[in-house]
Amino acid sequence: MGNGILDIGISGLLTAQNQLLTTSHNISNVATPGYNRQQVILNTNTPQSSGAGFVGRGVHSTTVQRIYNQFLVNQSLQIQTQSQSLDSHFAQIKQLDDMLGDTTSGLSPALQNFFSALQDVASNPSVIPSRQAMISNGEALAARFQSMDQRMSQMREGINAQVTSLVVEVNSLAVQLAEINQQITLAEGASGGQPANDMLDQRDELINRLSKLINTDTIRESNGSVSIFVGNGQALVVGSQVLSLKAIQSPDDPSDLTLGLISRNNTIQINEDQVTGGVLGGLLSFRSETLDSAQNALGRIAITLAQSFNEQHQLGVDLNGNMGVNFFTVPSPKVISALTNNPASNITASISDHGALTTSDYQFSYDGTNYTLTRLSDNTSVSTLVAPSGGAPLILDGISVTGATILTNERFRIQPTVNGAKDIAVNIADTTKIAAAAPNRTNAAVTNTGTGKISAGTVNPLPLDPDLQQPLTITFHTPYDGQYDVTGTGAGLPATNQAYTEGADISFNGYTFQISGSPAAGDIFTITPNLNGSADNRNALLLGALQTKNTVENGTASYQSAYGQLVSQIGNKTRELEVTSKSQANFLAQIENTIQSTSGVNLDEEAANLMRFQQAYQAASKIIEMSNTLFDSILRIR
Repeated sequence: MGNGILDIGISGLLTAQNQLLTTSHNISNVATPGYNRQQVILNTNTPQSSGAGFVGRGVHSTTVQRIYNQFLVNQSLQIQTQSQSLDSHFAQIKQLDDMLGDTTSGLSPALQNFFSALQDVASNPSVIPSRQAMISNGEALAARFQSMDQRMSQMREGINAQVTSLVVEVNSLAVQLAEINQQITLAEGASGGQPANDMLDQRDELINRLSKLINTDTIRESNGSVSIFVGNGQALVVGSQVLSLKAIQSPDDPSDLTLGLISRNNTIQINEDQVTGGVLGGLLSFRSETLDSAQNALGRIAITLAQSFNEQHQLGVDLNGNMGVNFFTVPSPKVISALTNNPASNITASISDHGALTTSDYQFSYDGTNYTLTRLSDNTSVSTLVAPSGGAPLILDGISVTGATILTNERFRIQPTVNGAKDIAVNIADTTKIAAAAPNRTNAAVTNTGTGKISAGTVNPLPLDPDLQQPLTITFHTPYDGQYDVTGTGAGLPATNQAYTEGADISFNGYTFQISGSPAAGDIFTITPNLNGSADNRNALLLGALQTKNTVENGTASYQSAYGQLVSQIGNKTRELEVTSKSQANFLAQIENTIQSTSGVNLDEEAANLMRFQQAYQAASKIIEMSNTLFDSILRIR
């Protein structure tokens, strides 16, 4: 009986000791990241059968387990990777929103200053300082476009740098996970399958850190290890085996870095659409969803402004009597050959209609049968069975492919507007070359007796008629029969017996005008070159009207409203991300609080446990002492 009581006392002493050690361990790790509270699981020893029934033989510790909820932890990882992605996207787009919406450094003030200077030229067409101010403000406008584009390019470079840095961090965590997988497998194998709690906590903390960087999926293997998958199921860690991520050039745009997975000395690109979480996911989604379209939108405004302004400027004459030249340099589309293309392959792409431009990139490809031009924003495409040429171009949204030397399964990325803001520039420096005047003058002969009046007229859109400035004479028949003759040099001249309709357009030699009222027999009207147009502001007024004319997005928006739409779009997206990010952070905090309430160390509770287990230890010691007393009593029997 003494030995039985002693065994029971010893078992109680040992279990109380284990509980004291575990409680002390909990208290010591109260501030350790990722630590889960542990507890000793107890079970009764096998009782001894006797005639009086089963007599208990004490207690033993079966294991020390973590207080751990796998469901809540998995939910926390999913919410956390989404939260990090939203935070990362928001941090980037906030910079863009601040730049575009700035009332002093944004585009709006520069646009307004340029057109105000143009209005000053219209008011004082012969004043050189006014012309110089227009050129200077044009240069300031171009510089504003360039500086905003440079800021966006710096953001793109910053994303590349962060991708490179984050890939190094992901690979480091992957190596640590593989190492601890091996340690856990060995430790649990050596202990007969007992859980290596502290190592499990360390591994969970590494997985937690990894999920902040990139979306991950985990599979727990039968040997105790965990396999880690990223993206859309690409293995990163399998047991103790590690694969590495690599920052690689995007095959379609080498200026952007994307993710690749190194497998057996091969690098496999990970589709960016599959990287949906973590800081990496936020950076890549900002670049593809926001930065690319914003840079394209700014470039589209610059290209449309340059082209439409140039077209009108070429319809006027300068102080030297010459037809206007391009006021701005119009940027050309950027064409990128895929890294897998033959170096000799190339295509020729240009902008055929600046008003139809979108903010999307395009892909030109050849599958061996069809030559296809695709709008990448929604995969709308046009195709042809023969290689496009100057006579038979392939056109979509104002993008024209007029030549292609391309092999089967090759592709080219066309970015029509990405360099628009970067490459716009003022093309003239000589103030006399500002074409503020109209090329022709209209006159009514002083001898006219009717009430007919001739309008100032307008130049037809480009291309210019070579006979634009050839004199024309309109003479009404005598006797008056409602008809007139047109004489001069040019296509279709002379033109006789033309029926007169009041206010109708009359077009010859690329010039359109109207005659109103009631001309009389023999009345004469003339169109002559504007040889002394220093005080003429007609073309300057038409240039100024472009400020409010809808020339962007197929004639639905002006320069200013198109920029306003860009600012509004980015602002709304920024606000949306801010709200969603805060909401996700609150949701994550709730989940973490729930986890902590279950798995976290509560010092008050542990202090109570410490006292309880101390008393159990003392009580077990008392049992041992009593057993010793009983044994001594037996020895004293004679």
